[in-house]
Amino acid sequence: MTTAPAGPDPIMEAIGHAVAERHAGESDSARRNLLTLWSEIGVTGDPLHRCSLAHYLADFYEDPAQALAWDIRALDAADALTEQRVQEHHAGLRIAGFYPSLHLNLADNYRRLGSFDAATEHIDAAKTHAAGLPQNPYGDLLRGAIQEVAEAIAGRDRSRRASAPGSGA
Repeated sequence: MTTAPAGPDPIMEAIGHAVAERHAGESDSARRNLLTLWSEIGVTGDPLHRCSLAHYLADFYEDPAQALAWDIRALDAADALTEQRVQEHHAGLRIAGFYPSLHLNLADNYRRLGSFDAATEHIDAAKTHAAGLPQNPYGDLLRGAIQEVAEAIAGRDRSRRASAPGSGA
């Protein structure tokens, strides 16, 4: 289902601009812009803004401990979100759709840090939440990444995945 957002959201637009800036090769500027937004929003700001910002900021860090801190913030913010708030942003979104990716990212960071029990806990949560993913390229991408991280956890592989967000950035 494709539905337009309920109305303009300057923070979400600014996040989108920063992500586009990063894809255009301006990673340092994009990270500064997102960190500035984070400072403006604060830790008690709108959970949708915090979740989105933290989720994207995690991808800027090669160090899995730094990425993990942002991924934990993203999950905490998602847990504070309401379905109503998500729907206000975009009628086609559901909170449940956030969790496979959020848990995947946590699992991958814990794996890279060698915390395989925590990684297993989060990859199992990602698998559980992935059951609700759509049968489309995005759903396929996430299901493939979940499988890839699960195999890396089983093999006790701590190396960075070439397919991880932010690789090569």
